[in-house]
Amino acid sequence: MISFRRTRAVFIKECRHILRDVRSLIMALAVPLLMLLLFGFALSLDVDRIPTLIYDADRTAASRELIERLAGSPYFDIKGYVDTYRPIEAGIDRGTVLMGVAIPRDYGKRVAAGDRAEVQILIDGSDSNSAAIAMGYVESLVGNYSFELRSDALSRKAGRRFEPPIDPRLRVWYNSTLQSRNYVVPGLIAVIIMIIAALLTSLTIAREWEMGSMEQLLSTPLRPSELVAGKMFAFFLLGVADMLMAVGVGVLVFGVPLRGSIVLLAGTASVFLFGALFWGIFISAATRSQLMAYQIGLITSFLPAFLLSGFVYAIENMPAPIQVLSHIFPSRYFVTILKGIFLKGVGLEVLWPQALALVIYMAVVFMLATSKLRQRIA
Repeated sequence: MISFRRTRAVFIKECRHILRDVRSLIMALAVPLLMLLLFGFALSLDVDRIPTLIYDADRTAASRELIERLAGSPYFDIKGYVDTYRPIEAGIDRGTVLMGVAIPRDYGKRVAAGDRAEVQILIDGSDSNSAAIAMGYVESLVGNYSFELRSDALSRKAGRRFEPPIDPRLRVWYNSTLQSRNYVVPGLIAVIIMIIAALLTSLTIAREWEMGSMEQLLSTPLRPSELVAGKMFAFFLLGVADMLMAVGVGVLVFGVPLRGSIVLLAGTASVFLFGALFWGIFISAATRSQLMAYQIGLITSFLPAFLLSGFVYAIENMPAPIQVLSHIFPSRYFVTILKGIFLKGVGLEVLWPQALALVIYMAVVFMLATSKLRQRIA
C-alpha cells in the first residue's frame, strides 16, 4: 500500500530541488520550445519553387506554350534558358538546379501533326524524396497539357468539343492545403516530450546515487513505489508545462488546426507523460551513472520517437520486422493520437486502441521501475 504522506514528502523534496536548480529548469523549459521552433520551421517536406533550367531546341509557339505552363506553375522556378545540355548538367552537379527540361527540335511539328511528341526531363536524384515529388509535379503538368492538345485535335476533327469519359474531382480531407507542417508539428510534439521527459527523469535517481543521498533515502521507511511516484509527479508538472507550451506554439505559431477534444488531448498526453517519466526513472535506477543514464535515455527516446513513430516516415513502408518492433515504443501510439485529435477531430471511439496501448505501457514501465529500484535497495 502506497503511503500518500511519504509520496507527498518525496514530491515536495523533488520540487524544491527542481526550483533550486535554475539552469536545469530553464533548460527543461527552453529546450523543448527551441526544438519545436527549429524543427517546425526547418523540417518541411513541401517541395515547391523547384529551380529549373529550360533547353528549348524547338523554339516554336508550341514549345513556348509548354514553357509558359511551367513558368506559371507555383511549383517551378525557371532559373534560365540554355542552348545545350552542358549548363543543365553543371547546374545539377553544383546543386543550383533540381530539374532540367529539354524540348527537342521537332516538338512543334509533332504536336501540329497530332503525333507523339517527347519532352526530356532531367532530375537530380541525389535527394530521392524531392526528386520523386518534382517528377510527380512535372508529369501531372505535362500530362494535363498533353490531354488538352489531344482533346483540341479530336474536337477539330469531329467538329464538336471532346469531353473526357471520366472527370476526376479530388477532395483532400483533414489537410486540404497539403502542408507538411500540419502533420509534422503534432508528431514533433510527441517526439520532443518523449525526449525531454525521459532525459529529465533518467538523471534524477542516478544523481542521487552519485551524490550519496540515495543511502539517506534508503534509511527511511520509503518504499520503491513511493519514491518512484513522488519523483515522477514532480517532473510531471514540468512535463505538463512543456506540453502546454508545445501545443500553444503548434496552434498559435504554426497554425496547426486543433479540431478534436482538448480533454482527450490532455488525458492521453498525461498517460504518455507518465510512461515516459517512468521509463526515465527505470533507466536511472538501472545505471546509477548520470552519463550512462543520459546516453541510454537519449538512444531509447530520440531515435525510436523520430524514426519509428510514423511522424516523418510511414511505418507501412518499413520492413515487416521493423513494423513489429515499432509497437513497443509509445511514441508510435501518441503520434497517431495527436494527428487524430489535431487534424481529424476524432475521439476515443476511434483512438481507443492507441490510448489503451499507452495505459498498458505506463503500467508495465512503472512495474519495471519499482522492481529495478527494489533490486537496487536489496
